[in-house]
Amino acid sequence: MSDDEATFVAAARAGDTARFAQLTERHRRELQVHCYRMLANYEDAQDLTQETFLRAWHKRESFQGRAALRTWLYRIATNACLDFLAKRKDRTPVPSGLPGPDSGSEVLYLQPYPDRMLPEDPQESVVARETIELAFIVAVQQLPPRQRAVFVLRDVLGWPASTAADALELTVASVTSALQRARVTMREQLPDRRLDWRSPATRELSTDERGVVKSYIEAHQRNDLDGLVSLLREDLRFAMLPEAGTVIRTAEEAVDGWVSGGLFQRGHDDWRGIATTVNRMPAAALYLRASEDPDHRLFAVAVLRVVDGKIAELTGFDARDQPWLGLPSTL
Repeated sequence: MSDDEATFVAAARAGDTARFAQLTERHRRELQVHCYRMLANYEDAQDLTQETFLRAWHKRESFQGRAALRTWLYRIATNACLDFLAKRKDRTPVPSGLPGPDSGSEVLYLQPYPDRMLPEDPQESVVARETIELAFIVAVQQLPPRQRAVFVLRDVLGWPASTAADALELTVASVTSALQRARVTMREQLPDRRLDWRSPATRELSTDERGVVKSYIEAHQRNDLDGLVSLLREDLRFAMLPEAGTVIRTAEEAVDGWVSGGLFQRGHDDWRGIATTVNRMPAAALYLRASEDPDHRLFAVAVLRVVDGKIAELTGFDARDQPWLGLPSTL
């Protein structure tokens, strides 16, 4: 038993809430990321992390130090998320209605994850960039809850099958079977990605990514629709959440929708923007000024996946009244 585990056991037996909180709080950020992978919603992840600490306190006498404190907390967090998913039927992705093998499902409850809330040491806390990107988070949501938990514990956190089985009260054979089925789904959802996300180092944004975000913001500020179009791949995947039925698969359709929907009116909108990152992806925070208003007010966050210098995926989120994003409300 390590010193931390011994101290935790002593605090738990003594009912020392202050010491208990100090020892568990250091795991908050990584547990919150874990809950986010399970739920794809930042606010729900916050709530379930707090629920994890409450459950840990109530179950404190069950911790004997045979497993690491971190493992024990992950076990509680995983089961708290599974209980939440069992009660919340609106956490089932809805069909996008798009034809073809790439149709997939929309995850209307998806929220971006602010990078400032990620663990300070991503390597230690297993937050490689690929496991927090939106495409990965959306793909994980296509898994049934139990498969989702097995996949995250085994292939993201790298837990042995026996440890995952113990955490989920399953047999090793059941865990192995669930993981095999989950991997098939993940290959279908992410055909161009590998299935080992445990070891790669977190990388910084590329020069291409930074340049595209800068150009994207400048096109808005100039009301330059043609300039914006030039940044998009023809096979762009666009979605604006939390609206249903907004997944679009071509740049032409996306632009038509922006213009007809009034999101981009040539020569009339007064935009400002700042470059940022969420989910370790390049993003633009867009601010719109209405007539008679002296300020530009936070309107949306556009999260971009850049491939060969072009925007391949653009996911827009309504950023109004979302203080947890950590962005200034006005410019």
